[in-house]
Amino acid sequence: MSHRIKKTWKDRLSRILPFGVGVTKPKHFRDMLGIIWKNRDNLGYAYKVLTKGVCDGCALGVAGLHDWTISGTHLCMTRLNLLRLNTMPALDVTLLENVAALQKLDNAQLRELGRLPFPMVRERGAKGFRRISWDDANARIAAKIRATTPKRWAMFVTARGVTNEIYYMAQKAARFLGTNNVDNAARLCHAPSTSAMKHAIGLAASTCSYKDWYGTDLILFFGSNPANDQPVTTKYLHEAKALGTKVVLVNPYLEPGMKRYWVPSSASSALFGTDIADYWFPVSQGGDIAFLYGVLKILFAENWVDERFIRERTAEVDELKSRAAAFQFEELEAQAGLDRAAMREFAALIRDAKNAVIVWSMGLTQHTYGADAVSMALNLGLARGYVGRDKCGLMPIRGHSSVQGGAEMGAYATAFPGGKTVNAENAKKLSDEYGFTVPDWPGLTSPEMVEASARGDLDLLYCLGGNFLRTLPDPVYVRDALANVPMRVHQDIILTDQMFIEAKEEVILLPAKTRYEQDDGGTETSTERRIMFSPEIPRQVGEARAEWKILRDIAAAVHPERAAQLGCETGGKMREEIARVVPFYDGFQHLAKTGDAIQYGGPHLCADGTFPTADGKAHFRTVPLPNLQKAAGEFEVSTRRGKQFNTLIYAEIDPLNEAPRDAVLMSTDDAARLHLIHGDRIALVNRQGRYEGRVHLAPIARGNLQVHWPESNHLLRRDLRDGPSGAPDYNTQVRVERLVG
Repeated sequence: MSHRIKKTWKDRLSRILPFGVGVTKPKHFRDMLGIIWKNRDNLGYAYKVLTKGVCDGCALGVAGLHDWTISGTHLCMTRLNLLRLNTMPALDVTLLENVAALQKLDNAQLRELGRLPFPMVRERGAKGFRRISWDDANARIAAKIRATTPKRWAMFVTARGVTNEIYYMAQKAARFLGTNNVDNAARLCHAPSTSAMKHAIGLAASTCSYKDWYGTDLILFFGSNPANDQPVTTKYLHEAKALGTKVVLVNPYLEPGMKRYWVPSSASSALFGTDIADYWFPVSQGGDIAFLYGVLKILFAENWVDERFIRERTAEVDELKSRAAAFQFEELEAQAGLDRAAMREFAALIRDAKNAVIVWSMGLTQHTYGADAVSMALNLGLARGYVGRDKCGLMPIRGHSSVQGGAEMGAYATAFPGGKTVNAENAKKLSDEYGFTVPDWPGLTSPEMVEASARGDLDLLYCLGGNFLRTLPDPVYVRDALANVPMRVHQDIILTDQMFIEAKEEVILLPAKTRYEQDDGGTETSTERRIMFSPEIPRQVGEARAEWKILRDIAAAVHPERAAQLGCETGGKMREEIARVVPFYDGFQHLAKTGDAIQYGGPHLCADGTFPTADGKAHFRTVPLPNLQKAAGEFEVSTRRGKQFNTLIYAEIDPLNEAPRDAVLMSTDDAARLHLIHGDRIALVNRQGRYEGRVHLAPIARGNLQVHWPESNHLLRRDLRDGPSGAPDYNTQVRVERLVG
C-alpha cells in the first residue's frame, strides 16, 4: 500500500468551495479583526511593532512586514496573538496584595491582567506582594548572592521575546558572579540537535536557508508541524510546490494543517486552499530510529547513496552500514510501526531526489534517545550528500524567536559564547577576554536546577521569564521544589502562576521591558542563522527596565568595586564586544535599523562538503535501537501543541483539527478495539498520574495517542532525559480506562 496521500470525495468537494466552507480550518480574517479589537486601546503602538520590529513569535525571521524568503507581506497569527503582550497597559498592583484570588486564575486569565509595572516582594508568611524600589530589590538579590556560593544559585533564561543581548548579558553576569549555572529554553527542545549536529558536521545550526525549500525535490519533515508552529512556512511550501517540490511527513499523526492549508496572503490558497503533504509515513512514536535504519539498510544494499560524497567527505560509514545490514526487517518493522514496503517506498523517494531538505523538530528531539534520533536523520542526509549545496540542507527548525542565539551567546550551562564547550582551556580564554575569572566547571541544566532546588542545594533561583511549573514534567514535584528555595526572583513582563508559590524566605518580581522597548534596540537570530536588528520602539510601562540592564545592575550591585569589568554599558558597546567574543557574529554590530541583517556562514554552511570538524569531514554515527517495551495493552502517548505559544494558550479549541484541550487523539482502529466512539470520556493512567479527557478520532498510527501540553505534564516522568543533552522526555506510556457518564 502506497503512503501517498489520497484525496477523498470530501477532499475534492472542499477544493471547489471557496474559503474552505464546511471545512475545519483557521478563520484567519475573522481572527485578525479580533486582534484589532483586542488592541484597540493602543493601535498606534501595535502598528509600530508590526511595521518596525523583528517578530517575537517563531524563529522564521521577519523584520517589519517583510522577510528574506518571500516577496510581499509576512504576517501570521502567531505574531498577532502575541501582539497584546506588547500593547497592554500595566496591571493594578493592588491585586497582588493578596494572592489567594489570583491563585484561582489560570495563566491565560493572569496574562489578561496586564503588564508587571513595579518591583514587588513577598516575604515568607505574607498574604501577597508589596511594592519596593529598584534599589531595594537589587540590594536584596545582591545580598543573597554574596551570602551564598556560586554553585548554590542558578539562572534560567526563557525564549519569550529574548534578544541576543539579553542572553549574552545573562551569561556574562552569571560568570562575573562565579557561576556557570545559567541555562536557557533551548535545553528543553533542540539541545539533542546541538549534540548530534556537532558530532556529525561540527556545527549546531541549519546548514541551509528557507529559500532552499523552493524547487528542491523533497522536503522531509520528521516530528514537525510547521503549519501550527511556524505558520508562514505554509506560504513557503505553497510556493515551493508550485515549482514541483514534494513534501513528505514522517509523524505518528497526519497533522491537518500539513495536509491542507489556506494561506491568507495568497489569493488562490485563501480561496481554495493548498495541498501541502504528498506522502505520510505514520511511524509509531519513538519508531523513527528503526524506520530510518530500515531505509538506510535499503539505500546501502541497493547502492542508492552518494558514494563519492561518502568516500571523499565523510567518515565512520562502515560501522553504520554493517549495523543496518545486521538488523532483521522484522525487528525494525515492529518498532517503527511500518513495514519494509513503506521503508522501500521512502527509500525510493530518496533515491529519486537529487536534492532534499531534511527538517525536524521536537517530535524527534524530546525523547531519552532524542540525540540518537537526530543522528539518524543526519545519517540519512549524509548518505545522500544533502548538505552544503543549493536546495539541500539539514534544518532543526526553531519554534521560538532567537532561541538559536541562546547557546551561541553562551547562556548555556554547558557552553560558553560561540558554543564553545565549558572546560579549563576555553574558560581561560574567556577569562583573558573579560578580565575576570570565568569558572571552568559545567553548570546545572534547567531540569537540574529544579532537582537542586528540591534537594535544598540552591539558595537563589533566578528565572528570567519562563514557567517551570508548566513546562517541566511532574508539576507537583516542580511546585515543591520551587517552594524549597530560600529566594526566587522572577523577571518578567506578565504574571504567571509559579510566582505565587511561596518561597522559604522571599519571592521578588522584577518588571521587564519587551524586546521592542529594549534600550538601544536588539537582535534576534533566526533558524536560518540570520541576525536581524529590531530598533527600540519607545514605551514605558511603570518602572519596567530593559532585561539586559536589570541583569547588569544586579551583577554590579554584588561587586560594585569591580563593576567596570562588566563593560557593555550600552547596547551598541555590547554588540561590539559580542562581535569580538563570537567571531562568526562579526558584522552584526553595524546593524542599526529595521531590515538590517546578516546571515552568518552565508546561505549554506559546510559549502561544497567542507566541515569544521577535526578532520574536515562529516561523521556518521551508529546508534542503538531504543528500548520501547511496554506492558500489554498500553499506549504510547506524546504531548502536542494546540493554539498556543509555548505555555501561552490562546484558544480552547484547536482551529486546525477542532480538538478541545482535553482531547485524546486516537485512531479509529484503536477506538473500535476498545469499543469507544468520538467524544467518549476516558482516563489515561500510569504510575505518575491520571489524565481524564475525551476521545478525539484522528488519523494517527495505531497504538499511539496524543494529548495537549502542558495539561498532561503530570503523566510524564521527570527522571527521563536525553543522555547527551539533558533534554526532558515529553512522552510516556498509559493504559486507557473508560469513564461512565
